[in-house]
Amino acid sequence: MAMREIFAGMPWWVKWVAVPLIALVVFGGLIASVVGFVIGLLFKVLIFVVLVGGLIFVVRKFLSSSRSDW
Repeated sequence: MAMREIFAGMPWWVKWVAVPLIALVVFGGLIASVVGFVIGLLFKVLIFVVLVGGLIFVVRKFLSSSRSDW
């Protein structure tokens, strides 16, 4: 018996309201932890890019000022 046959006789609210709510209750913690992990990872990547960009800016500024002193 396929899932399509099981849901064929059900009212619309079972398919579009009850089943997603049950999935959120059952998998809510997992979904929240995955989303939190992804957001944390993106934040760390952003911090890394900012720090490397700042380092490159400071090094170029220092090297350009030291060359002009020659």
